[in-house]
Amino acid sequence: MTTLYTRRSALAILSHSPAQVVRALADELLADLPSVSVLVNRTGLVMLPYTDTTQGTVFHLGEVLVSEAHIRMGEVEGYAMVTGRDTLHALAAAVIDAAYASGLHTAAITAFLSDQAALQQAADERLLRQVEATRVEMETF
Repeated sequence: MTTLYTRRSALAILSHSPAQVVRALADELLADLPSVSVLVNRTGLVMLPYTDTTQGTVFHLGEVLVSEAHIRMGEVEGYAMVTGRDTLHALAAAVIDAAYASGLHTAAITAFLSDQAALQQAADERLLRQVEATRVEMETF
């Protein structure tokens, strides 16, 4: 069964995937894609919002360095933002975003997203188990 991803979820997966595998997929796709125009490919700072869990108040923790890319492929635009200064990762993710939005190579992109989502889920579960192992039961203190 093929899972279709929303643009938001696909971009979240791409931005958290290793840069080298995102670039490898984009390189494979580029040979069969229409001409790509790079509109923006730069680094910058964005404010990192955080919600206080007790009161629900939103505040900003500080600034985070990001790389963003905005491309045009025919009539479709692709966009991506990743943390850090890897502008090639952002550019590759934007190419994949535009291809997916165009309906090109959907099967290959969906398979890639599914594989990466599974790897990210497994990593999150591993981290949560490690954190849980450090929990202190206050009743036994």
